[in-house]
Amino acid sequence: MKFLLVFDFDHTIVDENSDTWIVRCAPEKKLPSGLRNSYRPGHWTEYMGRVFVYLGDNGVKEDEMKRTMTSIPFTAGMVDLLGFVGENKELFDCIIVSDSNTVFIDWILKAADFHKVFDEVFTNPAAFSSTGYLTVQDFHAHHCAKCPKNLCKTKVLKEFLDKQLERGISYTQIVYIGDGENDLCPVMLLKKDDIAMPRQGYTLEKKISQLARNLSPVECSVLVWSSAIDIMSYLKLLIKK
Repeated sequence: MKFLLVFDFDHTIVDENSDTWIVRCAPEKKLPSGLRNSYRPGHWTEYMGRVFVYLGDNGVKEDEMKRTMTSIPFTAGMVDLLGFVGENKELFDCIIVSDSNTVFIDWILKAADFHKVFDEVFTNPAAFSSTGYLTVQDFHAHHCAKCPKNLCKTKVLKEFLDKQLERGISYTQIVYIGDGENDLCPVMLLKKDDIAMPRQGYTLEKKISQLARNLSPVECSVLVWSSAIDIMSYLKLLIKK
C-alpha cells in the first residue's frame, strides 16, 4: 500500500514564484519594462532565459543568486508537512512537477535539507554556462493544447506512472497538491480514488469550481488547503485507514 504525492513548487512548496523572486538580484530589484513586457503567454521559459541574460550582463553571480533563492519562504506548514513525509517514506513516493528550474529547486531543497523527501523532480533543466550565466531549457516537447509549450504536467505524470508500473509499483491513491492553471491538466487525469488538493484562493481552486458549476466536475475528490498542516492532517487520516 503506497501513496503518490505530486507537488507543484511555486506558491505550493514555497510561498512565492521562484522565477520572480530572482528579480531581487537585479539592479534596483526590478527589470526594465522592455524586458518585462517581452513575455508571451505559453513561452515563460524563453522569457526567463532573457531575464537570466540580463542578470548575467549586470554582473549577478551564482553565489548571489543562490543566497537570494535560499531566502525564499516556505508556505505555511510546509516544513512540518515535508518533515512528516520524510519520516514516512515507506508509505509515500513523492515527486515535484514544476515550471521552475532544476538549479532553483535544487538549491532551495538542499538548503532546507528536504532533497531526500523527493524521489524525482521534473522541471526545466538549468545550468551555469562557462561565462557564469544561468541558462534554462524547455523540459520537453508535447502536443497538449491546454499547457505552456515547455511543460505538460499530464504527460510527465503519465510517463512516471507507466515507468513505475514497469517496476511493479502501483499506487493506492494519488494526491496532487498545487495552485496554478497548469495544474488543472494533470488533475483531469486523476481517477475517483485520487484526490486533488488545490490551494485556497488560487487559480487551480477557481478552475475546479468553475468546472463543477459548468456540470463537468473533475473525477477525483477535491480538498482545498490553506496551510500545509491541512494536507498533513489528511495524510495522517489516510495512513490510519
